[in-house]
Amino acid sequence: MPSTLIAFLGACTLVAASPGPSTALIIKQSLRSRRSGLLTVLGNETGVFLWGLVAAFGLTALLTASEVAYDVMRVVGAVVLVAFGVQALWQARRSRAGRADEGWAGGEKSGWAAYRGGLLLNLANPKAAVFAMSFLPQFVPDGAPHLPTMVGLAALWAVYEVGYYGLYVWFVGRMRTLLSRAGVRRRLEQVSGGVLLLLGVRLALEN
Repeated sequence: MPSTLIAFLGACTLVAASPGPSTALIIKQSLRSRRSGLLTVLGNETGVFLWGLVAAFGLTALLTASEVAYDVMRVVGAVVLVAFGVQALWQARRSRAGRADEGWAGGEKSGWAAYRGGLLLNLANPKAAVFAMSFLPQFVPDGAPHLPTMVGLAALWAVYEVGYYGLYVWFVGRMRTLLSRAGVRRRLEQVSGGVLLLLGVRLALEN
C-alpha cells in the first residue's frame, strides 16, 4: 500500500503539472488576490472530488457510453471556457481604461465567484470525468474494497492538489510587487484569457 500511495501521488503531481484550463484560471484569479486564488483552487478541487465520487460509483461509464451526453458536456465545457476567456480579456481592457476593479466590491464579491468559477470549470469538463474513471482504478490494490478505496483516493487527490496549486497562489502573491504593475497585470490577464479562449475553441471543435 505505501508503494501504491507513492506512485499515486507521483501521478497526481504529473497531472497537476500539465498545463490546462484550471491552471490558467487559478493564476488569473491569483492576480486579483490570494483569497480569490485559494477559493478558485478549492472550487476546482471540489470538482475533482465530485468526479472521483462519480467514477467510484461507475457513473462516468454512462458518459463515455453515450455520445450525445459526452457531446452535450463538451459543448457546455467549451462555452464555459470561452466565457472565462472573454471575461479575462474584457477585464484586461477595463484595466487599460483604469476601471479594472469596478464591480468587485473591494474583492468581497469575487470570493464566491472565484470558488464557483473553479468548480464550474472543472465540472463542465467532460475530459475530467473520463480521466477520473480511467485514472483512479489503476491505483486500487488487489483485494481492496473498490468503492471505499476509490472514494479515499479521490479525496487524497483533491487534498494533494489543494497543496500543489496553493504553491501557484503563493508564488503569485510573492511576486505581487511586480505583478501589481498595471501593464504587467494587464498582459497576464490577456495571456490567461487568450489561453482559456483557445482551449474552449479547441474543445468545441473536437470530434
